[in-house]
Amino acid sequence: MKVYRTDEIRNVVLLGHGGSGKTSLVEAMAYVSGATNRMGKVADKNTISDFDKEEQKRGFSLSTTLTPIEWEKAKINVLDTPGYFDFVGEVEEAVSAADAAVIVVSGKAGVEVGTEKAWALCDKYNLPRMVYVTEMDVDDASFRQVVQDLTDKFGKVIAPHFQPIRENEKLVGYVNVIKNAGRRYTGLGQREECEIPDYCKPNLEMYREKLLEAVAEISDEYMERYFAGDEFSVEEIRSAMRTEVMEGSIVPVAMGSNIQAQGVANLLSDIVRFFPSPDWRECAGINRKTNEIYEANYDFARAKSAYVFKTMVDPFIGKYSFIKVCSGVLKGDDTLYNADTDTDEKLGKIYTMFGNKPVEVSELFAGDIGAIAKLTATRTGDTLSTKTTPVLYGKTEYSKPYTYMKYVTKNKGDEDKVSQALQKMMAEDVTLKVVNDSENRQALLYGIGDQHLEIAVSKLLDRYKCEVTLETPKVAFRETIRKQSDVDSKYKKQSGGHGQYGHVKMRFAPSGDLEIPYEFDEEVVGGAVPKNYFPAVEKGLQESVVKGPLAGYPVVGVKATLYDGSYHPVDSSEMAFKTATIQAFKKGFMEASPVLLEPIVSVKVTVPDEYTGDVMGDLNKRRGRVLGMTPVGAGNQIVEADVPMTGLFGYCTTLRSMTGGRGTYEYTFARYEQAPSEVQEAEIAKRAAEE
Repeated sequence: MKVYRTDEIRNVVLLGHGGSGKTSLVEAMAYVSGATNRMGKVADKNTISDFDKEEQKRGFSLSTTLTPIEWEKAKINVLDTPGYFDFVGEVEEAVSAADAAVIVVSGKAGVEVGTEKAWALCDKYNLPRMVYVTEMDVDDASFRQVVQDLTDKFGKVIAPHFQPIRENEKLVGYVNVIKNAGRRYTGLGQREECEIPDYCKPNLEMYREKLLEAVAEISDEYMERYFAGDEFSVEEIRSAMRTEVMEGSIVPVAMGSNIQAQGVANLLSDIVRFFPSPDWRECAGINRKTNEIYEANYDFARAKSAYVFKTMVDPFIGKYSFIKVCSGVLKGDDTLYNADTDTDEKLGKIYTMFGNKPVEVSELFAGDIGAIAKLTATRTGDTLSTKTTPVLYGKTEYSKPYTYMKYVTKNKGDEDKVSQALQKMMAEDVTLKVVNDSENRQALLYGIGDQHLEIAVSKLLDRYKCEVTLETPKVAFRETIRKQSDVDSKYKKQSGGHGQYGHVKMRFAPSGDLEIPYEFDEEVVGGAVPKNYFPAVEKGLQESVVKGPLAGYPVVGVKATLYDGSYHPVDSSEMAFKTATIQAFKKGFMEASPVLLEPIVSVKVTVPDEYTGDVMGDLNKRRGRVLGMTPVGAGNQIVEADVPMTGLFGYCTTLRSMTGGRGTYEYTFARYEQAPSEVQEAEIAKRAAEE
């Protein structure tokens, strides 16, 4: 592939609801541009983007892929993203590297939750955008309805600049609203001029009026001409649209059919025509040497620097770090410095990725996207730069995983193998996390949702031949006491030679501090227990609080006071006093009204207004206490509640089904509270059965 200068590059992310046709649009783009000579289909498992076995098995995208398309002397780096919400980390990676977005909407399904989320992401990253309506070859697709729904949802910025010509419910051509002219399709991706049918004219007038109104707002001169009834030339309309698309004051709407490759050539031309090159956007980092702001701004004349926005780890083709060049021109023989890990990285060859096929390039200009193989010390989010100008760019913020399950290795001895495989998967997927919960002796796998975890387990088996099962995790309960107790414990053992003798009298009471396991105090008078045995008594307490007598959970908030006892000048030992203390603790704890404490988390649920009642009702069912609601704009509310940790299992799936996928939640640990008696009894019975 030839080398492209910064002003000839367009970095475009495809966003939209799952199943709206993003992957098949990439196929059509590659075919129409001549990058491939046949179009793959998702159903046939032969698309450029969905190359992973797991994607082919399930029939939808799981990760972001890069496909460079050459069109009209420009290079369009197309980033195809997953539409399902569990893979939002992949979408966030792609959006961080893109300079503009095409929001793909199905002409049949219309505006969906994924469309709204795509729009919100574009707002967050300040991305110019276009809407492309697919499936216009399907019988019950309605372009007019989609345009109406988009306008109702997102306002006056929506401006269709193409309109379908349909005959017998089939897409046979289109009207170019800018040129006010009709075109009829003659073959795959080909067209010829035609008359505009009468039935298209009412909608055409409406769309054209809307477009010209938007164009007129570009300047006072244009506004005067518009009101005077002057005609704008095609070039004037396009020039004004480019400015307004880049400012975000207009969102053009195009349409077509991916299967027939109709409307795709127009879309590619619009991307080149209306979307900005990378140097239109600002890009700044910190120069580590001077601590000053380094304004890279995708200037190829500046010192080399690049940001690693994604990592691909494939058991067959190895590890590839996807980079966006922020400044300078990267060449294959460069040695760059990683300021995050303080290491030098020799680049070797530079590639652009065509799906999972690396295509070697001699250099990458600022603003271009490519990949480097086998970088040993570089991870997603790292910056590569020169040692003389060491730069650090801000890391992308990713969605935090809150759904977790315990994973258990099927085959004994596979633990290391599973651990190494998961490390590779975490390098690739920033929203997958492994936490070792030593307290409950369990390994936890965190993800964005239940489907995310299920697919991670499937990938483990398929790619790395590691079999694990997911189970409901144990919750970190605690044990404490509510009353006081007084115990007398004697440990006496006689055997040949020295015996064992330790005798303690102790009081146990609530300490009032649930942050620490125990407080130890001594009030021994007259040397009933010699001072040199006090550490042994405390050691007995230390061992006792690790696993409480009630249900085997760690103990908190106990004050233990040693006030009396006795010793034997020959038989007493540290071991004997430790054992006597352990016995005293067990007895004293069970006599002091022991209770189980459960972890309580503070949950924030963000939902549209109309779902707040359902969400609050569901939180109450989970033994939650709703604390209040805060409006956060765009018709959303944050519902805040305190919920027991046990009540959050499966919450992600429930919340999505309750809110049509619009609800999100986050939580932080708040405190421990006494568990209700039925929860306590069930937990004690469960632990007894396990023992």
